Amino acid sequence: MPTDDTMQLVYYALLLVVIGGALLFELSGRGSKARRQLALWVVIFAGVTLVAKMWDDGGMSRQQVLADGRIEIPAGRDGHFRLDAQVNGETIRFMVDTGASTIALGPDDARRVGIDPDDLAYIGSALTANGEVQTAPVTLEELAIGDIVDRNVRAWVIGGDLDGSLLGMSYLRTFARVSFEGDRLILER
Repeated sequence: MPTDDTMQLVYYALLLVVIGGALLFELSGRGSKARRQLALWVVIFAGVTLVAKMWDDGGMSRQQVLADGRIEIPAGRDGHFRLDAQVNGETIRFMVDTGASTIALGPDDARRVGIDPDDLAYIGSALTANGEVQTAPVTLEELAIGDIVDRNVRAWVIGGDLDGSLLGMSYLRTFARVSFEGDRLILER
């Protein structure tokens, strides 16, 4: 099954082909005026789509995992820090949240990593910005960020509408150093 990175690469390659082809068509002067204008609108639409996708993803910047166990996470446009981690083999986008006690998976992300939220025992509760929610304890078989791999990681599945997942203090405490350098969050093992 293709990864999110592979699909994104295919998307950008196709977008480049569409934009490049439309520009060549327009600049060559071949075809009727209506076809050239249609090609130009395709280029404009593709460009707007690309910019919207980059804006939604927080730009092209992603975390950098360096060989010495150092992770650098640039701040997004909204000031939050987000990172991609492999959870049970699936890429999950986490928001780093120092206000969260633990790792909290939203129902959609839980399903993606092989956990059925409907089959869990919601025995806990958490107070979130959106009010109190029910929580169910789970164990993640594997959580990996680059070469940093942790096994049997405790987490909670949120029994409500959590858009995305949170990487809280229980996981951040596994790092020897958590610091800020300008607009970057630095995690070091």
